[in-house]
Amino acid sequence: MSGESKSKRRLRKPAAPKPREDASPEGAADRAKGSGDLRDKIAILIAAAIIIPMVVFTFLTFRRSDEPDRPAPAPTTSGSAAGPRAAIVDHLALTQPNPAFAQTATELLEQAGYAVDYYPGEQVTVEFYRDLPAWGHELIILRVHSALGRVGDRPADWVTLFTSESYDKTSYRKDQTKQRLSKVSYYEGGPEYFGVMPGFIKSSAKGKFQGTTIIIMGCDGLKSDAMAEAFVAKGAKAVVAWDGLISPQHTDAATERLLQHLLKDGLTLQEAVAQTMAELGPDPSYESVLRLYPPAEPAAATP
Repeated sequence: MSGESKSKRRLRKPAAPKPREDASPEGAADRAKGSGDLRDKIAILIAAAIIIPMVVFTFLTFRRSDEPDRPAPAPTTSGSAAGPRAAIVDHLALTQPNPAFAQTATELLEQAGYAVDYYPGEQVTVEFYRDLPAWGHELIILRVHSALGRVGDRPADWVTLFTSESYDKTSYRKDQTKQRLSKVSYYEGGPEYFGVMPGFIKSSAKGKFQGTTIIIMGCDGLKSDAMAEAFVAKGAKAVVAWDGLISPQHTDAATERLLQHLLKDGLTLQEAVAQTMAELGPDPSYESVLRLYPPAEPAAATP
């Protein structure tokens, strides 16, 4: 064999490509179907990504509007944490401030051995009243706006305690539907706020008062017994309040005198209320009188 013949190599023609299995019309249809399925799946995922957050947001928004998850207000506390506790709820500080009253009341309470929690007006919200029974105060002074409720154009037989929380018909829907919260304002056409009704104290407030004495300094607290009955049903021992309209100056002076007779002179609530009225008399403008509920309360009304 010559050297030339040894060096010769055969060149192979490339093999013809095999036809793809999906090159047929049926394969094209399968590809179209597959891409369509993929588009459908993508569309479903996109729709789910949009709809699910909307549903969750709507649920959470409705839940928050019905029962807002708001932290309890932090009071300004004076005195030792040991021993009896008292609360001064100074909602009137927003419209009729009187720091001297808060200072005098705090001093009288501290001298009697109480630790005093002071709540300024902006903290007096719906949630504040909801949590109030559970805080363990033996004495609560509600220096708050209050007024008889209304049914249409007629006065109702219950009193409403004002809050500083602006009214919103979409909030606290259950409590509004059950007539536990109402809409209140200081004057006709004025800003609207939530008002706490007796049913709220009975059914929506948390926990129970533990033999608490409650002083309602606002108007009409005992024009009707409904609010006092609600506090007592929730565990309060007694309620002191006015039976009509009252001026801020007179209620501040009368409450100071009442505390002096209770805490310094050691009188019972019955004796202290009677002595306060004997010394200061009814409100000079409205003739309202300080009353006690229930009238025959136990002698040991304060610790």
